[in-house]
Amino acid sequence: MDTGTHIVMGVALGGLATLDPVVQSDPALYSAVMLGTIVGSQAPDSDTVLKLRNNAVYIRHHRGVTHSVPAVIFWGIAIASLIYAFSPEVNFLHLWLWTFLAVIIHVLVDVFNAYGTQAYRPFTQRWVAYGFINTFDPYIFVMHIIGIVAWVLGAEPGYTWLLIYFVIFLYYIKRYIDKREIVKKVKHHISNVEQIATSPTLKQNIWRIAITTENRYFVGRVENGHVEIVDEFEKQPLPEDNITEIALQDKNISAFLSFSPVYRWEINYFDDFTEVRFIDLRYRSKGHYPFVAVVQIDDNHRIMTSYTGWIFSEKKLQRKLVIEDSPSPFS
Repeated sequence: MDTGTHIVMGVALGGLATLDPVVQSDPALYSAVMLGTIVGSQAPDSDTVLKLRNNAVYIRHHRGVTHSVPAVIFWGIAIASLIYAFSPEVNFLHLWLWTFLAVIIHVLVDVFNAYGTQAYRPFTQRWVAYGFINTFDPYIFVMHIIGIVAWVLGAEPGYTWLLIYFVIFLYYIKRYIDKREIVKKVKHHISNVEQIATSPTLKQNIWRIAITTENRYFVGRVENGHVEIVDEFEKQPLPEDNITEIALQDKNISAFLSFSPVYRWEINYFDDFTEVRFIDLRYRSKGHYPFVAVVQIDDNHRIMTSYTGWIFSEKKLQRKLVIEDSPSPFS
């Protein structure tokens, strides 16, 4: 989820903690728990600082190890211990339990959007992206704002948040059913489906889909339950030659391929260089595929420049390729 939603979830969990008799009876513990749930709800996204280095490092590692099983355990203990160091009189067990719950919920809600996480590390490094909740879901966010306003106006926090989270739980079930119906319709109309990547939009009735079959990729949208295929590409293996081998060694290409499960590639030849481009098919927007990885290789088989990230015009991409050619001060 987005940062704003994680923050209001942390506040909500602090309110929910008032249902715990130990927390409710100790104002100091309540303050510590509120701090723990807010910090805990943000901690796994601390890897966002990797953006300061470069896109390749960020894409390869964001929502990776910081969302893994060992990290979830670490965050709960570390945050609770740090707070406890300044408030040694509070009950550590209950402080840890609520902080730990905040971290768990952060990672849990992240697996339901299209971006996903590597939440099952170290058991597997595959990306877990169930793709039926938007990264920013206005309904979930608004429900939290309603809860916070009700709390400020005097509503009992514990039962208020219990009710709101019950409604949100039902909402998750509804969105899962929506996705299941989309998958069923796609498999009914397209043969030999290997994978369907779903990506909900801000509008409840509109979804993006990227379909992988034995021989082709299909890109489409679903509106009011109607599936429309808008693009179709032949599924081809990468050529086994020197250009491809060099491209795969580039940090930006490697990062893209470690993250993207559905993509096509193209190789373009120019007078002075060859360009290899990889295009993620999950995020089509207004006829454009914004998530790409590009490498340009000169006639001497040396990498001139490369880039990976979200870009919304060819002109801006070419500017990025020039900018990215300069070495990072963090390299």
